[in-house]
Amino acid sequence: MNKKIGFIGCGKMGEAMLEGMLHAEVISPEGIMVSTSSAETKTKITTKYNVRGTLDNKEVAGFADFLFLGIQPAMHKQVLEEVKNHVKEDAVIITMAAGITVSLVENSFEKRVKVVRTMPNTPSLVGEGMTAMCINDEITDADIEDVTALLNSFGKTEILHEDLMDAVPAISGSSPAYVYMFIEALADGGVRDGIPRKQAYRMAAQAVMGAAKMVLETERHPAALKDDVCTPGGSTISAVAALEENQLRSSILQAMKACTDKTKGFSNIFRMFGEKRGLQ
Repeated sequence: MNKKIGFIGCGKMGEAMLEGMLHAEVISPEGIMVSTSSAETKTKITTKYNVRGTLDNKEVAGFADFLFLGIQPAMHKQVLEEVKNHVKEDAVIITMAAGITVSLVENSFEKRVKVVRTMPNTPSLVGEGMTAMCINDEITDADIEDVTALLNSFGKTEILHEDLMDAVPAISGSSPAYVYMFIEALADGGVRDGIPRKQAYRMAAQAVMGAAKMVLETERHPAALKDDVCTPGGSTISAVAALEENQLRSSILQAMKACTDKTKGFSNIFRMFGEKRGLQ
């Protein structure tokens, strides 16, 4: 890719993205610049990945064709105000924090600007991320192709309408936490029955990964795949019945609703600062 990538902030998620891009060779180290809040972090990132580093957000803004904002939600207004006069004319600004609306970014500028709102997740750290994205009207087909190539370097990408973005944390952004709890519970059950802890974790995690891969690669309905495992009168259907009796599905749906409600609360707060002003 003959473009320059900038990261303002490079925590775990930003670093996962950076590493994925380099590993997939969609861009070379010379095409990446990172700004950090501390000299220690800058040295760590630049030494590990051989990319450019700075403590000046404005320098990254002036460098990047694709500018990733790897910062906390509450910092966006401050950082956008700081860099707005230094962003390249045709640059694409990419957010990756819950609740940060496209309009908040648009209205931080006194001109039209290209914006992509994303919600990645932590499995990006191992190249198996799931990133949802939405775009504003300024984004071109070529921009979509480039951004998707960057995001796909550390997982998969789905394009959604922005009205659906507040639902994303519940299904893919936060859901790894639910899955880790499920894996832990499976391992605990194995340990209870005598399987050593480390082996129990490996066996549970591999089973979950394999089941997910079956859904993705066969494209069969999860219920049909479940039925394949459940022989009549067998142990699996007994376990499934116990899960139904203990309201596994209901618990998951309630957890997702709690997550979405919290995310919408964040969005409403930030939306107060991002109402569209009809920039000409």
